[in-house]
Amino acid sequence: MGMNREILRIALPNIISNITVPIMGIAGTVIAGQWGGSASTIGALAIGVSIFNFIYWNCSFIRMGTSGLTAQAFGAGDMHTTTLMLARAAFVSFVVGFGVLILQRPIGLAAIRIMHGDTMVADYFFARIWAVPAGVMLFGLNGWLTGMQNAIIPMIVAIAVNVIHIACSVWFAFGFDMGIVGIAYASVVAQWTGVAATLVITWLHYRRRFVAITWHEVMDLSAMREFFVINRDIIIRTLCIVAAYTFFTAASARMDDPILLAVNTILLQLFTLFSYMNDGFAYAAEALTGRFIGARDPHSLRRCVRRCMAWCMVVAITYVGIYIGWWQQLLHLFIDDATADAQLIVDYAGNYIGWIIAIPLVAAMPFVMDGIMVGATQSRIMRDSMLLATAAYFGIFYATHPLIGNNALWLAFTSFMLLRGIFEFLMSHRLTKVFVQAGPDSK
Repeated sequence: MGMNREILRIALPNIISNITVPIMGIAGTVIAGQWGGSASTIGALAIGVSIFNFIYWNCSFIRMGTSGLTAQAFGAGDMHTTTLMLARAAFVSFVVGFGVLILQRPIGLAAIRIMHGDTMVADYFFARIWAVPAGVMLFGLNGWLTGMQNAIIPMIVAIAVNVIHIACSVWFAFGFDMGIVGIAYASVVAQWTGVAATLVITWLHYRRRFVAITWHEVMDLSAMREFFVINRDIIIRTLCIVAAYTFFTAASARMDDPILLAVNTILLQLFTLFSYMNDGFAYAAEALTGRFIGARDPHSLRRCVRRCMAWCMVVAITYVGIYIGWWQQLLHLFIDDATADAQLIVDYAGNYIGWIIAIPLVAAMPFVMDGIMVGATQSRIMRDSMLLATAAYFGIFYATHPLIGNNALWLAFTSFMLLRGIFEFLMSHRLTKVFVQAGPDSK
């Protein structure tokens, strides 16, 4: 088996799927900037999006918990368990998604107050909240498909969802003059279309491989306990990530400089573009790690880990080159050059662009480490390493902010990315805990 071919078979469709997400974010920022014509409109959208990132990222445990267990069952050839995992993921997604919808009022009011949002942010939130159940369901479905080594279906659906979202955003924002509320309703239409498409395509593709199961099996206490123990750790780990990203936007907003908030938002979008690209190889590591552990194939597991790490470094170096050469051109994609703030945003960004050039190099390995830990269901290591990295993040920010201002935020964020990977590597005894799960190596 060509390991690079196996990695690319999963990674490339996931890269295409993932890259549509920041493209959608970029498109939303561009539409908001063109419609509102000011940094305050971009800032309002940034706060609204970061609130939903908080919600979605806290629900991403469904995808990761489903993926690792499904991949291990797939590697062992256990189609009965893979069918059960799909049913469990669908059940948990339904409960969580509609639970958030029911609690939308207290969640929304608390989030808007914490994030210092205004009326524009509130209008965006209470429009987009209707997309949440669909978004959570897609987490469960995509996690199962990743575990089944299938990256094509999520890619097809992601492309369709984002094309619909961008088209509807332009239509609603400008055609109906709805502004960022139109962008929110576009998300509702796109996400529910994605759920319907995924269910139909998944059923057509896998209907012959599904095994008859009972509700009693789906709700089996020992299996559900394992599922929720893994997910409990992933939830804590995800809360740390969400806290770091949300605090980044909140701290930017508290600096009382709309230009600085816009600059940090745009630069973070550039990092997000890299992160979703590199996540494609993290997903490949996730799927293949689980598969080789389930198949009891330690030799392939070691080769997979080494190759995934190499590919992530290639992506990181590529992005560094792009950012060094064309960062100003990339910035102009986000702003309307005719506005009074345009040149000021570019000038401000020049003071902090070095962080965006450095982050891909320090964040490449941590992304792969996350994928390996998900596939190996080493959720406790993920949790503990993230807790330590998050503590360092806040410590670095508060210790250095009085001295270096906004640079402290970027220093803390960069350190957070680096430390999470270092801690995972050390806590797994240099990945020994992962390799032994696949059995003794014959080498």
